[in-house]
Amino acid sequence: MLQAPTAIPAFSDNYIWAVHDGSHCVVVDPGDPAPVEAWLTEQGLTLSALLITHHHPDHVGGVAALCRDRDIPVYGPARETIPEMDQPLRDGDRVRLAEPDLELEVIDVPGHTLGHIAFLAPLQGWLFCGDTLFAGGCGRLFEGTPEQMHHSLNRLSALPEQTLVFCAHEYTLANLTFAAAVSPDDRAVGDRLARVRELRDEQRITLPSTIGEERRTNPFLRAAEPQLRDACQQHFGNRPDNPVEGFAALRRWKDSA
Repeated sequence: MLQAPTAIPAFSDNYIWAVHDGSHCVVVDPGDPAPVEAWLTEQGLTLSALLITHHHPDHVGGVAALCRDRDIPVYGPARETIPEMDQPLRDGDRVRLAEPDLELEVIDVPGHTLGHIAFLAPLQGWLFCGDTLFAGGCGRLFEGTPEQMHHSLNRLSALPEQTLVFCAHEYTLANLTFAAAVSPDDRAVGDRLARVRELRDEQRITLPSTIGEERRTNPFLRAAEPQLRDACQQHFGNRPDNPVEGFAALRRWKDSA
């Protein structure tokens, strides 16, 4: 039976997501092979595939080592150079894994990088979105434009609200602290921030979130709302004219926070 995704901690704040059926396992964005190998051994699982969202080292650094003594497929974005990738993917492609039994849809979400993709398991309602959408935030624009990232986030925001968001970093506390600075009178943001503070005080993971929760409390999904554009005007001295400009202003604000 397919189990809910497990977070394998890596580096200082990365999560490598693993999905298994008690025997076979697929791993998402293995930046470090050591914790993956240790976890597979501890659980008695066979690695059957790797899923890659984008090319940054903290997401692909373990790919070559994990493939060294295994004949496994590596799925990743066709527009990026990924180690060992033999299954390049584009928007709308489907991935069908036999072991574990899992079907995934590919969503093109450029912005953080130009070729970034996300994997959606529609039957289970699981979204593996790498560094595009974070709990309470979004990725920096290292390669893409505000227009691209805004469009990518809108695509993810349009998913069913119960969709579980499995992003790749424990950034939730910092993201919601920023969200509360942008909208200090927003009760939903404040309540979520308080819950996250409790979790982090106990050194517990804050993921997954849901698309519905992100719609309500993530400022980067709310750039079209007048109160968010008002906040940008107060901070920068000029009001964004449209949602893309509002998103760009929020991203600049967060980058300098």
